[in-house]
Amino acid sequence: MKLRPTLLFAAALLFTAPLGLSARKTPAGITVMSFNIRVSDANDGTNSWEYRYPTSALMVLDRKPDIVGLQEALHDQVMYLKNALTPDYKMIGVGREDGKKKGEHMEMLYNKKTISVLKWGTFWLSETPDKPSMGWDAACVRTATWALMKDRKSGKKFYMVNTHLDHVGTVAREKGLQLICERIAHMNRDGLPMVLTGDFNMEITDPSMAPVKNAMKNARTDAVKTDDHFSYNGWGKASSTIDYVWYSGFSSCTEFETVTKPYLDRAFISDHFPVQAHLIF
Repeated sequence: MKLRPTLLFAAALLFTAPLGLSARKTPAGITVMSFNIRVSDANDGTNSWEYRYPTSALMVLDRKPDIVGLQEALHDQVMYLKNALTPDYKMIGVGREDGKKKGEHMEMLYNKKTISVLKWGTFWLSETPDKPSMGWDAACVRTATWALMKDRKSGKKFYMVNTHLDHVGTVAREKGLQLICERIAHMNRDGLPMVLTGDFNMEITDPSMAPVKNAMKNARTDAVKTDDHFSYNGWGKASSTIDYVWYSGFSSCTEFETVTKPYLDRAFISDHFPVQAHLIF
């Protein structure tokens, strides 16, 4: 039996359409997370690090981000995550007090199977950013860690900066964010895609947010799929949004999510919920 031309055409579509669909490439992209892990030496009762520490590693293994910008990670927390997440993840960062191990780290945790680090460094949010120092009216020494990275699958290069602005000094937050935006412009003269993660200790409406709002996009508000859940929970006693993923040079952000899922039946893995964004080159 011969098939009529119209049937032959329909049959061709039937057998070629799945092949055509499967041949389409998924757009190259990366998943980036910002996570204030809460220092291990804080007396948080049953929420203290000694009771909740496994949940941080379990969250990363469950969510599988390509990169995590950590805030408030002390050296023992860095070492725990480094050991718990080996062999998939590696870490870069230094302690803010001495540029080595002492004090909180603005650490970057990255999946070495998907991301390679080409170079990286740290600067201090102060009038002397190239050495350990406290800036303006800050209550603490504050830093930012930066890295030039490459997506192994696509070969695309991009920059990432991770920071934690001061929780007391209003001038320190304003000047610190200005410094970060200036450093970003200086390091990225080739116009590569850029990511900025961090706990800013400011809501989006704060006037001091102007420099980053003028230079980058807020993944929370720009994503195709997003949520409006707060990021700082204060162990159930607060509800403010102060944790961010900002970006520029990427074509889009397909999804943003505040990670509220409990791990090991604990309502909170930190006093901040992680926030995560998927960025397309």
